[in-house]
Amino acid sequence: MEKETILIVEDEEHILELISYNLSKEGFHVSGVSTGEQALEALKKQTPDVILLDLMLPGMNGLEVCRQIKADSKSKNVAIVMVTAKGEESDIVTGLELGADDYVTKPFSPRVLVARIRAVLRRKARTSQSSPAATMPITRDGLVIHPGRYEVRMEGEDIHLTSTEFRLLYFLASQPGWVFTRSQIVESIRGTDYHVTDRSVDVLVFGLRKKLGHLGHAIETIRGVGYRFKE
Repeated sequence: MEKETILIVEDEEHILELISYNLSKEGFHVSGVSTGEQALEALKKQTPDVILLDLMLPGMNGLEVCRQIKADSKSKNVAIVMVTAKGEESDIVTGLELGADDYVTKPFSPRVLVARIRAVLRRKARTSQSSPAATMPITRDGLVIHPGRYEVRMEGEDIHLTSTEFRLLYFLASQPGWVFTRSQIVESIRGTDYHVTDRSVDVLVFGLRKKLGHLGHAIETIRGVGYRFKE
């Protein structure tokens, strides 16, 4: 079986070497760069399975790197695991809004890091298996959600969503009228081994509503419970 590829973006050389050693030992094909600009250049040559992205980088910071990766149609589906020394909720929420798949905070155990990367890869595999191109699009009041193409169009215009926002919208819209708790939403779009706060879900919903404009009201807040997509 072909090895999964991981691109490490880390400016501290000793940490880059430590992570590279541990991931290589676990059977991954690993490459590393020390700046965000180098990461974007590397993506032009090869698309990895996972990007391990430090947020505190010289020059272009990790959040901006994440934004550019997710805005590019060629790289938007690459899984990103953020690495932050801060561990501040605001940084984590911003990264998740931009489409990152998970995060770890420094200092971290190499075993924990490997486990988180494998969890992201499992979720990525489940997503690709559960989204066949033959799946019919969901349509509602001029809104078209195409799971096979990962596309959303509203009244003929493309709506640019992060991969997380798309999964959230598709999950709710595919089961209109059903109310889901924040935990159920996280489990459906991230998996049971993903740790995130209720606040992160609320921020994702807020951003999604904003992008949907006048159709944002279709996502209803059920006070004390969670969210649903109107029937």
